Amino acid sequence: MAEAASKSLDSPDETRPIENGTVEVVNLGSGGVMRTTFQPGWRWSESVKPAAGTDSCQTHHFGYCISGRMHVVMDDGQELDVGPGDALEIPPGHDAWVVGDDAYVGIDITGAATFARSG
Repeated sequence: MAEAASKSLDSPDETRPIENGTVEVVNLGSGGVMRTTFQPGWRWSESVKPAAGTDSCQTHHFGYCISGRMHVVMDDGQELDVGPGDALEIPPGHDAWVVGDDAYVGIDITGAATFARSG
């Protein structure tokens, strides 16, 4: 049985700096929780792809947008816009980028194990 736990993302267990952004992770008994902050100009295919070594993001994201806006394009052409207050699920196989002049800040409860890690 899992034990009750709480950790602050303001004191993360791990920080993964990426071009034009930051990924902060806290690890709990059942897995990691990730806060992503992407600055205007961030795009997965430019900021993370070199470290990931894949043609598109292969991380499954399930989470919540706190602030900012992001546009997602799936490998099959489906498109999705994410904004403040939106819950989101993005399967593997996508590119994404910040839209507008505000940073995108989101919480991801499934992607911490793989996102922004070297190949």
